[in-house]
Amino acid sequence: MAGKNVISDDEDEIGVEEEERDEVPYGDRGGDRNDDDEEDDEEVRDEYEKDGFIVDDIEEGEDEEEDQVDSDEEQKKRKRKKRDQFMLDEDDYELLQESNISVNRPKLESKKFKRLKKARQDAQEDPSRFSDEEEFNGSGNARRTGEEKLKHSFVGDDYGQPLEDIAEEDGQLEEEEDADIGEEDEMADFIVDEEDVDEHGAPVRRKKPKKSRQRPGISSSALQEAHEIFGDVEDLLRLRKIDVRDSFGETSERSLEDQFDPSVLSEKYMTEKDDQIREIDIPERIQISEGSTGHPPTDEFSVKMETEWICNQLISGVLPFFNRSGIHDEMKRHIARFLELIHVQKLDVPFIAMYRKEEILSLLKDPTEPEAGIENDINQKPALKWHQVLWAIQDLDQKWLLLLKRKIALQSYYTKRFEEEKRRVYDETRLRLNEHLFQSITKSLEAVDSEREVDDVDSKFNLHFPTGEAVLDEGQFKRPKRKSHYSSCSKAGLWEVASKFGYSSEQFGLQISLEKMRMDELEDVKETPAEMASNFTCTMFETPQAVLKGARHMAAVEISFEPCVRKHVRSIFMDNAVVSASPTPDGNTAIDSFHQFYGIKWLRDKPLNRFEDAQWLLIQKAEEEKLLQVSIKLPEVVLDKLISDSNDYYLSDGVSKSAQLWNEQRKLILNDALNNYLLSSMEKEARSLLTSRAKSWLLSDYGRLLWDKVSVAPYQRKENDVSSDEETAPRVMACCWGPGKPATTFVMLDSSGEVLDVLHAGSISIHGQSGNEQQRKRNDQQRVRKFMMDHQPHIVVLGATNLSCTRLKDRIYEIMFKMVEDNPRDVGYEMDNLNVVFCDESLPHLYENSRISVDQLPSQEGIIRRAVGLGRHLQNPLAMVATLCGPGKEILSWKLNPLDNFLTPDEKYGMVEQVMVDVTNQVGLDINLAASHEWLFAPLQFISGLGPRKAASLQRSLVRAGAIFTRKDLLQSHGLGKKVFINAVGFLRVRRSGLTSSSSQFIDLLDDTRVHPESYILAQDLAKDIYLEDGNDDANDDDDVLEMAIEHVREKPHLLRAVDVHEYAVQKNHLNKKETLNDIRLELMEGFQDRRSPFAEPCQDELFHMMTGETEETLSEGRIVQATVRNVQAQRASCVLESGLTGILSKEDYMDDWRNIHDLSNKLRDGDILTCRIKSIQKNRYQVVLTCRGSDMRSNRYQSHRMTDPYYHEERSTLQTVQEKARKEKELAKKCFKPRMIVHPHFQNITPDAAIKFLADKDPGESVIRPSSRGLSILTLTMKVYDGVYANTLIEEGGKEHGDITSLLRIGKTLKIRKDTFEDLDEVMDRYVDPLVAHLKSMLNHRKFRTGTRSEIEELLRIEKAEDPSKSVYCFGISHEHPGLFILTYIVHDSNPQHEFIGLYPQGFSLCNRMCKDIDRLSNYFKKLITGARDPAQSLPSVAAMVPMRSPAMV
Repeated sequence: MAGKNVISDDEDEIGVEEEERDEVPYGDRGGDRNDDDEEDDEEVRDEYEKDGFIVDDIEEGEDEEEDQVDSDEEQKKRKRKKRDQFMLDEDDYELLQESNISVNRPKLESKKFKRLKKARQDAQEDPSRFSDEEEFNGSGNARRTGEEKLKHSFVGDDYGQPLEDIAEEDGQLEEEEDADIGEEDEMADFIVDEEDVDEHGAPVRRKKPKKSRQRPGISSSALQEAHEIFGDVEDLLRLRKIDVRDSFGETSERSLEDQFDPSVLSEKYMTEKDDQIREIDIPERIQISEGSTGHPPTDEFSVKMETEWICNQLISGVLPFFNRSGIHDEMKRHIARFLELIHVQKLDVPFIAMYRKEEILSLLKDPTEPEAGIENDINQKPALKWHQVLWAIQDLDQKWLLLLKRKIALQSYYTKRFEEEKRRVYDETRLRLNEHLFQSITKSLEAVDSEREVDDVDSKFNLHFPTGEAVLDEGQFKRPKRKSHYSSCSKAGLWEVASKFGYSSEQFGLQISLEKMRMDELEDVKETPAEMASNFTCTMFETPQAVLKGARHMAAVEISFEPCVRKHVRSIFMDNAVVSASPTPDGNTAIDSFHQFYGIKWLRDKPLNRFEDAQWLLIQKAEEEKLLQVSIKLPEVVLDKLISDSNDYYLSDGVSKSAQLWNEQRKLILNDALNNYLLSSMEKEARSLLTSRAKSWLLSDYGRLLWDKVSVAPYQRKENDVSSDEETAPRVMACCWGPGKPATTFVMLDSSGEVLDVLHAGSISIHGQSGNEQQRKRNDQQRVRKFMMDHQPHIVVLGATNLSCTRLKDRIYEIMFKMVEDNPRDVGYEMDNLNVVFCDESLPHLYENSRISVDQLPSQEGIIRRAVGLGRHLQNPLAMVATLCGPGKEILSWKLNPLDNFLTPDEKYGMVEQVMVDVTNQVGLDINLAASHEWLFAPLQFISGLGPRKAASLQRSLVRAGAIFTRKDLLQSHGLGKKVFINAVGFLRVRRSGLTSSSSQFIDLLDDTRVHPESYILAQDLAKDIYLEDGNDDANDDDDVLEMAIEHVREKPHLLRAVDVHEYAVQKNHLNKKETLNDIRLELMEGFQDRRSPFAEPCQDELFHMMTGETEETLSEGRIVQATVRNVQAQRASCVLESGLTGILSKEDYMDDWRNIHDLSNKLRDGDILTCRIKSIQKNRYQVVLTCRGSDMRSNRYQSHRMTDPYYHEERSTLQTVQEKARKEKELAKKCFKPRMIVHPHFQNITPDAAIKFLADKDPGESVIRPSSRGLSILTLTMKVYDGVYANTLIEEGGKEHGDITSLLRIGKTLKIRKDTFEDLDEVMDRYVDPLVAHLKSMLNHRKFRTGTRSEIEELLRIEKAEDPSKSVYCFGISHEHPGLFILTYIVHDSNPQHEFIGLYPQGFSLCNRMCKDIDRLSNYFKKLITGARDPAQSLPSVAAMVPMRSPAMV
C-alpha cells in the first residue's frame, strides 16, 4: 500500500500514549511550522531512517501528493513525541509542588472528549466520513450521536478498547485512510459476481465497495469490566434504553440492539422480544411456549383430537412414573379441561393446580399411588405436591402442537414441490404415477401422529421428489448435489421394470399391516425377468442382469421407505428386539466387579421394554469407550416369521417357470429391503428410543433429587417463645473451614440473611505444639468466643468439606462450653440450646463462584460469600437455590445424580424450572420482606404468571415503592396486567414485614393467606357463619364485622377444625367448590402454613459423603485402593487414602506369613505406598480396615454387592486368559508408578512398558534406569539383551530418611546390586553396566552364537550333528524364558540335545557355579565338563534358579 511507514509495536504504543497526553487541536496542525521545528524533525527522521524500520521502497504509480500528506503526518507525530519527552507524569508534578519547587507545568488537554476531538479532526479532513446518523455543524464541532451519548454515560468517554488496543485500532484507521486516499487496490477488480455478465456473456468486473467506517459498539469485554466495577448493569441498560428512545424518538432507526452486544441484551432480557413479553398480558411461560408452537387451535374437534393423542401417549408408557391403567373417561374430560384452561383462559399450571382443583381432580393424584385421594384427613397439614402429571400433559401438549405445526408446514411444501415437478415432467405415465404418489403421501401425512411417522412420510416424499430436481426460475442456479443410486436408476427408466415385479410398495404395505385385505391374485408376466430386462439396457446398465439388479434396488428402497411397511416392522421390532452386550478385550480387563459397567458387562437377550432406568446410557457410554460390544436384533423365530409373512403377501402363487423366476426376484427384493435397509434402520431407531426413555427416566430422577433438596423448610428454633413475627428466621453464625489462605471464616447473619459481622480465625484448630502456635490458637478461640457473645446466634452452621471440619466442630463446642462456664449470666436464653450443625457446602460453593454473589456482596472475598450462602441456605433454602437460577444458571453445575452429565443444560433447566415453580407457588413469597432484602426476591420469577422478565420489572417497581399494603396495588400501581395478576396474586403474601412492620396502615388478613381474591367472598362468608354460630351478634353487616369474624376464627382455630366441609358446601350450594372451601378453611386457621418437610441434620452416610467425597460406587468393601503409610507401630500401621480417610493395617493383615513378623516397623516405613484391599468401612470413625495379604488380594470373595441385572449371564468359556492377567498386572504396575526426583543421563521417569518401548529400536546392550514398582527405595535397570528380550536388575537404595517424602523421592546415598555397593549411578554404569555390556556383545559376536528359539537351535544342531556324527556339537543362544541368561545347547553322543544356562555378570560368565572371565575360558571349561567327570545331579531347574536378572513382568 502506498504511503505506509512500518514501525515496531513498541513505537506504536509509545506514540499512542504520547498522543493521548497532548492532543494537538486541528487548527494548530494546519499552520506553518518554524525552522527550528523543521530541523528537529529532520534530525528525528534521520535517526529513524538509520534504524532500518522505515520502508524506503515506494510502489509504482504512487501519488506525490499522497507522499506529502503522509510525510506531514509523520513529522507532526514525531514533533509531538519529541516535545512530550520533556513532560513529567502527573504524580511527579504533584510531588514537586508538595516540595515547594516551582515548575512550569504545561497545560494538559483533558483526556475527556479525546475521541470526539479525533472524530472532529477526521471530519474536518474528510467530512464525508460521518454517517447519516452523526450530526455535524459548521463550526467544526461534532455533537455526540445517540450511540456515543449512550456509551459515554455508560462507561465514560473512552468507551472503546483498552489503551493497549488503541494503537492497533489507530493503525487500522490509518490503513483505511491510506486506502481511501491512494489509488484503487490492484486486486479490487478481482471480485466477480457470477450473475453480472455483459451482452456477450463475459463477466463484468466491479470495484469493491468502500466500507464506511463506524464506531464500534460496546463489546462484551467492556461490559464485563463495567460489571466488575459498578456491579449489575441491568438498571443501566434499562435507563439507557429509555434515554435512547427519548433522544431519537419513536421513528429512529437506531435501537438498543445497535448499541450493545446481542448476547448482553439477551442475558439481561432487554431485546425487543423481551419487551413484548413484558408488555403482553399473558403469563410469561405460556408466551414462551406459544412462541415456538404457535397459537393453539381451540375448537372442539382439535381439543378432542389432542386429548385422545395425549391419552394414547400416557398409555404407551412415555412417562416412566405414570400408571398405564389409570386412564379413564373422567381423566379424559379433565385433560380436555386442563388444555382449555391453558389455551383459552391463559392460566398457568400452578394456578390450575391450586385454584381449579375441582375441574381437574383426577390429574392431581399421585401417579405412583393411583388409589390415594387428594387429602384423606381434612385437618391434616397438606404436604407439598409435585404435579408431575400436569407438567407431563403440558409437555405433551407442546409436542402435539409442534407436530401439528410441522405437518402443516410439510403439507404446504409438498404442494409447492409437486407443482414444480408437474412442470418438469412431460411423460403422461410418469405424471399419473406422481399424481398417485402425491395423493398417497398427503393422505399418509394427515393420518400420522408421531414424529417418527412424519419422518417416514417425509423420507418417502424426498425419495420420489428429490429437491435437486426442482425447476428453477430464470437466473437461478442450483447447488451441486450427489445423486443416489436410486435416482440414477429412476432416470435410466428402471422404474418401469420395478413396477413389473408385482405389488407396489404401497400395496404391499397396506396388506402386510392388515390395513387392507388381500388384493387380487398377481398376474405374472409371461416374459421371464431377463427377457423383459433386455428391453431396458442402456449405457449405464448394459446387461439384463444389471437392469434387474438396478430395478430390484429401486423396489427394495421403495419398500423400505414405505410408511406402512416401516410402521409394521417398527411395531414388531420394538416389541420383540433384544439387546446383548459382551466385553471387548479391553473391557474384559478394565471392568472388574467394582466398575461402573460391571452390571452391564454380560447381558444376553434383554428385551427393549425391560429397560426401565438409565442403564442404556451406561451401555452407550461403555460402547463409545470401546469396552463393550452391543447388538440389537430380532430373535430368529420372530425374524423368520416376519420374512415368511412378507413372502406370503409379496410373492405370487403361480407355479409356472416364469412365475418361479419372478418370485426369485421378489425374494431378493424382500431380503435386500429387510436386511440392508429396514432392520438396520430399526436398530438405529431402537437405540434412539432407548436413549430417549433412559433420559426421560434420568430427568425424572434428577427432578426428584432436586425436589428433595428444595422442599425442605428453613431451620426452626426449638424454643416456642418467639419474640416477634419478623424474627421467625434464626440468626445464623456460618463457618467455613479454610486451609490458611483463606483462613477459617465466621460470618454472622441477621434473621433476614444480611451480613452483620465477619471474623477470620485461621489458628482455631491448629495442630502445632509450639508455644507460638498454641498462643495463636488461644487468641483465635478468645476472638470467636467474643464474636458469639456479641451477636448471640441461634444456630451455628458449619460447612462439611473434609475431615478437618469434624475437629473444627469440636473446637467450637469447646468454646461454647467455656463461654457458658465462665460467663453464664452474659449468655442469653436464646443460646442455651445452641447447636452446631453440619451442612453441605456444594450449593454455597456454587454461590461463591457465581456472578450474582459478587453483585450481592461486592468487595467480599470468596470464602465470605461462601459462608453467607451457607447461612442463607439454612435460613431460606428455596431463595438460595433460586438465586442460582438467574441468567448464569449456575444451578446446572449442582451435581445431583452421577449420570446427569448425560442430560443437556436445556433439559436440566427445564426440570429445574418445573420443580422450582411447583415449590415456590406452594410456599409463597413475602413481597414486603423481599422489598427490604432483595436476595429474597430470587424466587419471584417462578411465581405463576411471571417469569424472569416480568419478575424483574415487578421487582424494580416494588423496590421503588418500598412496601405494599394490599394485593390490589399489584394490579393498580405495579403494572401487572389482569391475566397475569389473576395468575400470580394468590401466591404473593402481603403482611406486616419489612418496612410495613412498623406501619399502622390497615392490611387485609386474607392478603396473608393462599386464598385467591376471587374467593375472598367465600372466605368471608365462612368466617362470618362460624362467627355467628359462636354466639356473636351481627348488628352491623359491614367490613368491620367481616374483619372481626376473620380475626375471631383465626384466634379460635378449633372452630374451623369442627366444620364439615362437605355438609357446609351442600348447605351453601357450593359442591363444585368443595376443595376450594377446604383450602380456605385451612388458610383461615394458619395463613401460608409451611408445607415443606422440616429441616433435618445430615445422617452419618450423608456426612461421610460430604467429608470424604466417597460414595457407594467409589468406596466399598473389597475395593483395591492405594494407601500411604503414615505411622508404623509394632502391631499395626496407620495409612492415609487419597480421599483423606484413615486406613488401619494390622500385622495379621500385612502378609500371609504374619506369624514370622515380630515388629511391623521392620517391614514398613513412613511414606511407603501400599496396594491394599478394603476389609471394612467404619463411617462413624471415618476410617477403613485394610489388608494386603496375598490370599486376600487374589481372593474372589470380595465381590460387589450391587444387584445385577436378571439378564446378566457371564460366559465362562471366555474368562480371562493368561495374557489378560499379565495386562492386568501391567495396569497395576502403572498405578503403582511414582516419579522420582533424580537427574542423570541414564535415568528416566518411565514405566516398565515405556522402558521396553524406549529400548525397542536400540542396539543390544543399551539400558535405562527407571523407578521400580516395588517402592521408593528401589530402582530398576532395564537392559536390552536382544530383540524382544529385556532384562531387569534391582538397585537397592540406602541412607534415606523414610519420614521425609522428599528424601524418599531423591536417590539414595548408597546403591546396592546384590552384594556390590556403589556410591552413585555413575559408578553403577562404570563398574556394573559397562562390563556387563562388554560381555554381552562378546557373546552375541561369538562364532558359536545362534539366533532363534530353543527348538530352532536344537534343529540346527541336529543338522550339524548329522553331517558329522562322530563330532560333538554345541552353540550359545538367548534364553527367552529367562531374560538375562544365555543357554548352552549341545549334543555329545546321542541325538538328544542337552541344555545348560549361562549367567551374565560384570565379572564374566557363570556356568555350573563357575565364573569364567571371558567367553574363551567359558568354552574351555565347558569342554572339560563334557569330556571329564561331571555331577549328573546338576539339573536345569537348580541352575535356572541362579539367574542374575529378572523378567520385566516381575519388576
